[in-house]
Amino acid sequence: MKYAKIKKHDVANGPGVRVSIFVSGCHHHCKGCFNEEAWDFNYGKVFTDKTIDEIIEALKPEYITGLSLLGGEPFELVNQQGLLPLLKKVREVYKDTKTIWSYSGFLYEELMAKITLRLNSAY
Repeated sequence: MKYAKIKKHDVANGPGVRVSIFVSGCHHHCKGCFNEEAWDFNYGKVFTDKTIDEIIEALKPEYITGLSLLGGEPFELVNQQGLLPLLKKVREVYKDTKTIWSYSGFLYEELMAKITLRLNSAY
């Protein structure tokens, strides 16, 4: 997975002061998208364990209310696979003291259908 940008003091993408990560890669190509450069899955920097550590550290101050996931598209499969270790680490380190928000071009019903399909095919 690649990411376009990390904002460590973001007040525009959720309540309070947040850390935001803009992932790369999106198949939606929504009309009027504010982040078209992040449609490209190869745009930006490689997301690594070091990136996870950087985000975990940026979330540390008490005034940081949480983490926002944006894109590109956080729910593209390659981005889900990349973000899952980050989200697990956020919950491990910060329990329920930091909120996690995600902005997506998918509808909730589409995501739930994909999850159901994956669960059913796993059995």
